[in-house]
Amino acid sequence: MDLSGLKVMIIDDSNTIRRSAEIFLSQAGCQVLLAEDGFDALAKITDNNPDVIFVDIMMPRLDGYQTCALIKKNPKLAATPVIMLSSKDGLFDRARGRMVGSDEYLTKPFTKDSLIRAVTDYGSIRMR
Repeated sequence: MDLSGLKVMIIDDSNTIRRSAEIFLSQAGCQVLLAEDGFDALAKITDNNPDVIFVDIMMPRLDGYQTCALIKKNPKLAATPVIMLSSKDGLFDRARGRMVGSDEYLTKPFTKDSLIRAVTDYGSIRMR
């Protein structure tokens, strides 16, 4: 699947997660933007207008739920797909993610295939 031209943002406080996601997505042709936390991300999102955003739930300062809620409350960004990343695969986390407007939920550690599939599904929405 060629995803060239798609801008994907990864927001995660884990350097390992950011790096592996960047490698997987770059290989698929995506332009990858990285952020360490919600505050870092919000400034970059406004400047770069990504097509798909992956956000880790457990982060310092501004967690994934708060970050997602802020993205979805911004009229310019509300249509941007936000995919939650979590090491916990709980019903509560999924429900809470939906409540703040997330579009999808991926469990960590994710595979290259699951990451690419999510970008394919949601990135193509933005391309239409």
